Amino acid sequence: MMNKIYRTDIDGLRAIAIIPVILFHLGYLSNGYLGVDVFFVISGYLITGLVYNEVEENKFSVLKFYERRVRRIFPLVLFTTLIAFVLGLIFMLPDDLENLCQSVFASNFSSNNILMKITSADYWAVKNDYKPLMHTWSLGVEEQFYLLYPMIFFFFKGDNKKFILPLLVFLTILSLAAFLQSTDISAKFYFLQYRFFELSIGGICALYFSKSNFSIKYSKSHYVLYILLSVLVFILFFHSINSNDIKILITTMVTAGILVLGGLHFENNSLYRFLISNKLFVYIGKISFSLYMWHQIVFAFSRYFLLDEITVSYAIGLSLVVFILSIFTYVTIENPFRNRKIVATKPLLIIVSFSFIIITSASLYVYMVGGSIKDVPELGINKSNRPTQFNFFNSSSNININYNEDIKNLKKPFSDNKLGIAGKPHKIKVFVIGDSFGRDVANILLESTFKDTIELRYSDYWSITDDELKSMFNIADFIFFGSDYPTKEQITKYNIDMNKVCIFGTKDFGNSNGIHFNRKIGDYSKYRTTLKTGVLEKNQKFKKEWGDKYIDLIGLIADPTGKVLVFTPEGKFISQDTLHLTKFGAIYFAQLLDSRLREIMKFK
Repeated sequence: MMNKIYRTDIDGLRAIAIIPVILFHLGYLSNGYLGVDVFFVISGYLITGLVYNEVEENKFSVLKFYERRVRRIFPLVLFTTLIAFVLGLIFMLPDDLENLCQSVFASNFSSNNILMKITSADYWAVKNDYKPLMHTWSLGVEEQFYLLYPMIFFFFKGDNKKFILPLLVFLTILSLAAFLQSTDISAKFYFLQYRFFELSIGGICALYFSKSNFSIKYSKSHYVLYILLSVLVFILFFHSINSNDIKILITTMVTAGILVLGGLHFENNSLYRFLISNKLFVYIGKISFSLYMWHQIVFAFSRYFLLDEITVSYAIGLSLVVFILSIFTYVTIENPFRNRKIVATKPLLIIVSFSFIIITSASLYVYMVGGSIKDVPELGINKSNRPTQFNFFNSSSNININYNEDIKNLKKPFSDNKLGIAGKPHKIKVFVIGDSFGRDVANILLESTFKDTIELRYSDYWSITDDELKSMFNIADFIFFGSDYPTKEQITKYNIDMNKVCIFGTKDFGNSNGIHFNRKIGDYSKYRTTLKTGVLEKNQKFKKEWGDKYIDLIGLIADPTGKVLVFTPEGKFISQDTLHLTKFGAIYFAQLLDSRLREIMKFK
């Protein structure tokens, strides 16, 4: 039987894991996200030890296992997602609120890792800083693990328990091989099959290196423990390795080593106790789940409606807020719900079930109406024109992007009418090609004063054959490229006539509209924001490369410092998501570009 003495050093290890995670989401520690990998190994170690003890004593129950997980996880998750939801209702724009409601729904169903893979494949993208629940992806991985893991112990108990360790080793090898072999970076980050080995390595350590069969009690092992602690701190706090795979593997193995050797020394090694079992670290470790759940909610909403930048002083203040909230929920939610004497099983299930239904249903409804639950004059939304159709997890029919997506209806060949109708001159054939930025270009043209004199067609690169694309290039009188700029190879391949080509430039409207939406702005014509890092340089590069073929959208709305307008003169958002145009934005750019486009297409 394994040692059942409470290990304060594991709480200290949790503290070492959560502090870098918090610093990472503040923007101050590039490797801090690896703290999650430390948590994975700890979870596998503790859960396996607990369950295997019950198997040895013939006391293991799958239902009791699930009950413990419900007590440990769901009360706090439901409470924090409720707070995030309410704050979103108050402060968020419809598009952002809709995205938050997706995350509330997914988090409550333990699947935000899947949602993040679909909607935010790049975990390190700046836009994720503004997502209050982006961090619950790791809970999705753990909860999916908890859902499947007890089945191993259910089927291999009694005399068959001897097969548990070999099976864990086999599954670990499979998961590790999949992790090393896969080239899908985002899938490796978010999905359980690629993360299983981290949790199961912790489990293997709990089984193999138990007190009863641990055989490496050599006198110098505490020095190895110090080295492992130093390596863990170094890899978490310093950027020295570029490969994310290597960083994850090192973090996993080092954490496993600390768990194993720490079991030998946490009671009698004074230096180890001082380093990792001191009162501060132990307490931070105890409230680490609350710290984890609160920190991103506080940081994301602070960025969204309060702070342009989280400076060091703000970081300290926000961290203090997180710490206070975490103590509160640790005392009032975590501890009471984990204690059967305070909250019995039946009340637990009633409270959790009722809360789950209410919060999940409310978030689903708000998602289905696209987050449009209040008047937003800056987007032209009021009670009389709020969307009446519903979203149903279909990105192409999403309420908030319909204006941009409707351009896909122009994916069709040009007409054959070259002579016009009833003596009228034929319409000028304009072909727009690109992704969603290309659809913005098409919207600008459709909002122009000469829209009735052009025959507009649109396509992306991936849903059209080479022959069809070549035909469209040949037939078109003018070709406008969106964000997918032509290369020399494409020009040669499709024999594109550069005399009829124009390149619509890139555009950007900062990191988030939320900070602007929640401010009282006096003069919309003077209000500007800073572009995302690297956008201005990218624009200058393309402007230089394409010369007079390049239509500089940023230049039309930027001041000498490079800051761009956020609103039209009438106080309407130019962009809904800081990347794509609203109808107001398309109308505004059509006005700004009217003379330039008429000159290009030789209109009078």
